[in-house]
Amino acid sequence: MNESRPLEETALTPRQEAVLDAVLELMAEKGEGLTMTAVARRANCSKETLYKWFGDRDGLLTATVRWQASKVRAGNYDRQKRDAASLRESLERFAANWLSVISSRTSIALNRVAVSQASKDSSLGRILLANGRFAIGERIKPLLEDGRDAGLIAFDDTETAFRTFFGLVGRDVQIRLLLGDMIEMSKAEIERDASLATTQFLTIFGAASAEPRIRLT
Repeated sequence: MNESRPLEETALTPRQEAVLDAVLELMAEKGEGLTMTAVARRANCSKETLYKWFGDRDGLLTATVRWQASKVRAGNYDRQKRDAASLRESLERFAANWLSVISSRTSIALNRVAVSQASKDSSLGRILLANGRFAIGERIKPLLEDGRDAGLIAFDDTETAFRTFFGLVGRDVQIRLLLGDMIEMSKAEIERDASLATTQFLTIFGAASAEPRIRLT
């Protein structure tokens, strides 16, 4: 097998992104039993190319989860101009992006497969946690800490603050989707829910010096 450079060390090419999208589509269509042969056929490339790029099946799954998680981004928060409005905008963008990703048919399929294999000592669950939820946490925590350093929010433990925000954004949406509840989430509804979750978070963790205080309505 050819040695491949860890994909996280290099930017994905459009061709590699297309391959990872093919993996997500296959999982949405077929669920379990993903094979390198099926991916190569769907993506119109050779298995040798897949092994060169991703190493093996676990490497391919890891890259796929990272690609999906990379779509969850905060807004453009300027560390040189830290104010309540820019912090709120960044948190709302993060929340809306995350809700859009978890409600997509490909993410639902990916999570369903991981849950179904959890009792079989499958690597997918570990890959999903490490490169999905935990990686997303490490992406948003610096934003929370910047907000704290600027006196806009106040908390003692970053992980606790992140988990609170994560819970306010997600509520019961993901578990309902995984269980087959046909929740229709339009762009407007996602943005409304993201705004509400951000308002709730800032109400809970708003620093006394942060003006104006955002209140629940």
